[in-house]
Order: sequence, then C-alpha cells, then structure tokens
Amino acid sequence: MRFLVLLLCLVAAPAFAQPRVPESREQIALSFAPVVKRAAPAVVNITTRRTQQALPSPLLQDPMFRRFFGDQFPGMGQRVQSSLGSGVIVDPSGLIVTNFHVIRGAEEIVVSLADRREFEATVARGDERTDLAILRIDARGERLPFLEMRDSDDVEVGDLVLAIGNPFGVGQTVTQGIVSAVARTMAGISDFRFFIQTDAAINPGNSGGALVAMDGRLVGINTAIFSRDGGSNGIGFAVPANMVNTVVASVRAGGRLVRGWLGAAGQAVTQDVAAAVGLPRPQGVVLADVFPDGPAERAGLRRGDVVLAVEGREVNDNEALRFRIATQTVGQPVRLTIARQGRTETVSVAVVAPPENPPRDTTPMRGQNPLSGATLANLSPALVEELGLDLPPRGVIVLELRRGSPAANLRLQPGDILARVNEREIRTVDDARRAAQTPLPWRLTVRRGERTLTTTIGG
Repeated sequence: MRFLVLLLCLVAAPAFAQPRVPESREQIALSFAPVVKRAAPAVVNITTRRTQQALPSPLLQDPMFRRFFGDQFPGMGQRVQSSLGSGVIVDPSGLIVTNFHVIRGAEEIVVSLADRREFEATVARGDERTDLAILRIDARGERLPFLEMRDSDDVEVGDLVLAIGNPFGVGQTVTQGIVSAVARTMAGISDFRFFIQTDAAINPGNSGGALVAMDGRLVGINTAIFSRDGGSNGIGFAVPANMVNTVVASVRAGGRLVRGWLGAAGQAVTQDVAAAVGLPRPQGVVLADVFPDGPAERAGLRRGDVVLAVEGREVNDNEALRFRIATQTVGQPVRLTIARQGRTETVSVAVVAPPENPPRDTTPMRGQNPLSGATLANLSPALVEELGLDLPPRGVIVLELRRGSPAANLRLQPGDILARVNEREIRTVDDARRAAQTPLPWRLTVRRGERTLTTTIGG
C-alpha cells in the first residue's frame, strides 16, 4: 500500500516538491482493473489427463481377492493422473500458447475459458527446446478474446506487470509486480535460456499463463519459479514474447519450426579477455567456433572476434547470442556489432536455416565389435538444433543404445561423441564402420559433455 501511495505522490507532485494530500477519489484509487478486464478473458485454464501404471497393492496379489474380482478389477494396475496449468489465447480462431511441460505426455487436454466454457484441444506444435506448446481448439467460427504480443525487447527493469493464471487450481488469479531483470540466462529450464524475471507471485499452476504489460499486451509466458519449498519467493521467469511469436508464426504459416543459424558460437568475455582484445569492460561474446562456409564465415567473421550486439541489442553470453539469432527471420540480413583488434564495426550476416551437412547417415551398428548395439549419426547443424545440443556441429554422435548390447555394456550413453579409436580420429559414420572392422585391442576415446573419457577394450 505504501508503494502505491508513493507512486501516486511521485506522479502528482513536481520533482523535489513536498507530497500533497490527495484531493479527489481518482487520486486515491489506483487500480489495475482496466488492464485485467482487457487481458483476463484471453487467459485459460488447462487440464490434462494421462494414464499411468499404478504401484501394485498387496491386496491385488491375494488369490481370494482375485478369485472374486478377477484381473480386470477397476483401477487395477493403472491410474489416471490429472494436472493443471494455464494458457493464453493468441489468435481469435483458437490458437493457445502454453508451456510444453504442461501438456507433456497428455492423452487428453481440456481448455476452460474464463466464461467457463470447455473445449477439447489438440497440440498444433510442441517445442521442448523453448518449453512452449501451441494448442488448437475449435471455436466453431466464433472470434475468441485474445492477447496481442508486444515487442518484449521494449520491456525494461522496473516496468509494472501482471501475472494471470490458475495457481494451485484455485481458479483464475491475478498478481502484480515489476520486471526484476531482462535477458536473464539460467540453466535447467529450457535450451534457449533467456527469460524475463519478475517478482509478481507465480505458483504451481501458473505455468503457461500470461505476463501482461500495463497496455494489456502479452510480454511473456510464465514458465518457472526459483523456489526451495514449491511456493513463490518472488523470483519468476517468463519466456519473452518475441520467442513465443516465432513458434506461433510457424503454426500460422503451416510449416515446420525453423530458427535462424549463425554458424558461430563462443563464450562470455571475461575481464582478462576484455583486456587482451582492447575492450574497456567485459562485454560481448568472443567467438571460439566458426563453422566452415557458414553465414558467419561468409560475412567475414572469424575466431577471436567479439560480438557485442545483434540488431542493436547487447549480448553478453552465448545464450543471449543464440536467442537473438533464433528470433530473427531466416534469410534476412542481421546487423552484428563486433569488436576486432580494438576497433568496433558493423557486419551484416544473412542467417539461414541450419543445414543438414553432412547428411546424418543414421546407422545401427551390428556385428562382433564393441560398438554393436549403438545407433550412430553424423553431427550437422540441423541435427544439433533438432536434438537441442550445445555442441560443435561436427563428429559422430551416439543416438541410441540397445539394452544388453556390447556398446551398452561399455557404458556408452546417448549424446556421447566418438572421438578416436586407437588414436585414429572418428569424423564420420563411415570412419566408425571401418574402425568396427579392426581387431581388438581397442583404445576408445569419447567426449561426454565437458569430459573426455578413454577406455581400453580387449587389452
């Protein structure tokens, strides 16, 4: 309450003037009701159901019980699990945005509108990498209330926002707060870790709900909270509307979801790196990997260049760079501000769809060799994007393992990169096939995340 009174005084009084006693009802009342009336009808509740195997009860194992009731007693061995979430109507024809984790594995999805009508929904697109899903309901020709999306790059720290959703299944609820941070990157939520942070109360069930600006437009989809006990601690994260818009646009266009690819990656500039490259402070992303003949290389970028901004928006880590590129239109030129040898310049890069080069050549390995039972593929920019990996797009990756196979017994894991066999580099699936024909002993080297593992087989 003191915050609201202070806000009124700051608005009503000149700078450095003494606060005045409110002189009218309008000066006393500060309400978000007009914004809520505009936005709330477009926020929906989502109920999902799926069947799970239930833990067997000792009673079900009793022969006398089974004699009378048989093996098909209701609920025997299975149970229906329900969960609740939120969503936002973004198109009057019935397109709804929610979080992917809200509908993951659902066999039935029911959407409840603010006016209590219910619709069965189908999944038009699920994008686990951004933790977004687009649902479609049959509005029978009716124009549904919807929220327009705002350019989330215009959101600033300190802006007032409302979080609208269905926390704990109690029904539609509105909470108010401010934007605590923008361009917040953090691990563990989605592959594109770039979020708007807010202190508006977000609780379980708010996932997929709307983060709304004071003009009534959507600035983000509430996705996660930082919590030690499951409740709101005032640290919530929302997927920015600009990323939401790319997923929605792909559904409207009727095609597959294609994100822009730069063909370069790097790491955040530290104080030491800044001093070495002549920057006045740590800023930007220093390129450590430039893909041959990719968009970045064709534009003249090279290792050691520092990307400072994309279309005028600062990038200070690789996650921010990936986000900025992924939200650009494929095939259109993108302006990158870079630092090179102490000079700042602007480079135009035409981002493209990640290419399938080399072809993945998916191959189940067979025969009497240590790789038997592993399914291998050539890494390419397209496959790296498809799998949501943070890897250089080259080498041979383990996609699957057959249980009990020689490869599984070696404790290989999906995602491992085959590096060398007997010090011979494995660059393609063909190299792996040839290596499989060589007699033991083997010295096998694989890369697993940041680690390099080596084992000797048959020696």
